[in-house]
Amino acid sequence: MTIATESIAPATERRPPRILVVDDERSMRELLAIVLRREGYEVLLAENGRSAVSLLEREPVDLLISDIKMPDLSGVDVLRAAKKIDQDILGIMITAFASTESAVEAMRLGACDYLSKPFDIDLLKMKVREKIENRQLRQENVLLKKTLGLAHQFANIIGRSASMLDVFKMVETVSRTNSTILLTGESGTGKGLVAQAIHFNSLRREKPMVSLNCGAMPENLLESELFGHMRGAFTGADANKKGLLEVAERGTIFLDEIGEMSAVMQVKLLRVLQERRFRRVGGLEELQADIRVIAATNQDLTRLVSEGRFREDLFYRINVIPIALPPLRDRLEDVPLIAEHFLAKYAEQMGKTITAISHEAMELLIHHDWPGNIRELENVIERAVALEATPTILPENLPPALRGDVPRVGGGPGGPIEPLPASGFDLEAHVKQIERGYIAEALKRAGGVQVKAAELLGMSFRSFRYYVKKYNLR
Repeated sequence: MTIATESIAPATERRPPRILVVDDERSMRELLAIVLRREGYEVLLAENGRSAVSLLEREPVDLLISDIKMPDLSGVDVLRAAKKIDQDILGIMITAFASTESAVEAMRLGACDYLSKPFDIDLLKMKVREKIENRQLRQENVLLKKTLGLAHQFANIIGRSASMLDVFKMVETVSRTNSTILLTGESGTGKGLVAQAIHFNSLRREKPMVSLNCGAMPENLLESELFGHMRGAFTGADANKKGLLEVAERGTIFLDEIGEMSAVMQVKLLRVLQERRFRRVGGLEELQADIRVIAATNQDLTRLVSEGRFREDLFYRINVIPIALPPLRDRLEDVPLIAEHFLAKYAEQMGKTITAISHEAMELLIHHDWPGNIRELENVIERAVALEATPTILPENLPPALRGDVPRVGGGPGGPIEPLPASGFDLEAHVKQIERGYIAEALKRAGGVQVKAAELLGMSFRSFRYYVKKYNLR
C-alpha cells in the first residue's frame, strides 16, 4: 500500500473534439458541418454572434470557426468573448471581406489562422486537424506535469506503519509553509525523497528544487557551488557562474549532510538564512535569496553543537521544523510493501516476468535488521531480480547474509572463505565488484557473444544486457 495525498481517477473515455461554426450564411454552416463531421469532429452551429456567445457560455468548445462580418457581433467580437470564457480556445477566422485591421485584431486576440472566402476545403481540414492536435498535445503536457508532480509527492515513500503515517501527516502539514525544515535519520532512510515530497506539495512547486551534498566536496568548491562566482575570482574561474542559491530562486534548496559543512561555510550559510542575501565568490553585488531551505543529516547535531563542531545559532536556524525518519528495522511491517515496489520497478527495467516474492524469501526479508535501510533493501531486490530465472523470487537468490550463510568472497562458488577484516569493509561495493567480475568473465569466455555469456550465468539476454550496460562492459 503506497500512501499518497491524492489518487488519480481512472481515465474517462475522451469525447471527440468539439468545433463551433459561426456564420450568418446557412449554406456555409451546413457545408462546414458536413465536412467536419465526416472528419470525426462534434460540430455546433450558430447563425450569429450572440447565439455563438450564448453557446460558448453553456458548452465547452475546442475550436471556434467564425465568419468575421456578421449583422450583430463580428467574428472578432465572438473571439474576444470566447477568450474570456476559455483563454485556451483556438480560433480560425473566415471572411469574404478581408482587411488588414480585422486580421491584425483577430491575431492579436489569439486567432490561430485567417482564411479568405472562397477557401479550399482540404486546406481548411488540414488547418483544423493541425490546430486540434496542437491543443490536445498542450492539454496532455499539462496533465503530464500534474501527474509528475503527484508522482513526486509520495509515490516513492512507502509505508503504513504508525511511524511513517506520522511522517506523511507532518509532510502534508508543513509543505505549504515557507519554514526551514531539518530532516534527520540514518543513511538510506529516504530523506531525499521526503524533501522532494515537501517541495512538490509546496507553494513553490512550479519553481526549481536543487540539491547539494555538503559532504561531497571541499570547502572552496562548496562555496562556489552554493553562491556562484565571478570571472577571475580564483584560478580556473574563466566565466561568471550562478550558484545554486540563484538557480533555486523562489524554489527550494536541499542541503544534504549539512553536518559535514565546515565552520567557515556554516557562518556564510547562517548569514543567508538570517538576511536572505548573499554575494558570489569574488563579487560585490548583494543578491536576494528567496528560497525555502530543507536540510538533512544522519548525524546527531545536538552532540556536534555540544562538541563545538556545529554552530548553535545555525542549528536553531535550520531546526525550525524537525522531521525524524525511522530506520527500516523499526518499521519491518513496511518491508513487504517496499520490496514489492522495487520488484515491480526492476522487473520492468530488466524485462523479466517476475511477479512475486516467495513466502520463504519474504520471511528472510522481514527478519533482517537492514543496517543500510531502504537503500540496502533496494539493492537486494535488484540483485534478486537479476539472478532469478523463475516468476517468483526464491531464497537462494537473496544475498548469503540474509540467508544466514557464511559469505564466500574471493574464491567464487564453493571457494575459500576470506576472513572479515578487523576494520570491516563495504559489503555492498564488494558484492557489486564480484558481480561485475562474473559478468566480465562470462563475456570473456563467450568471446564477447552476450547470448552465450548470459546462458553461462543462467540469466536472460535482456537481464545480461542490462548489467553489461550498468557496469559499462564491452
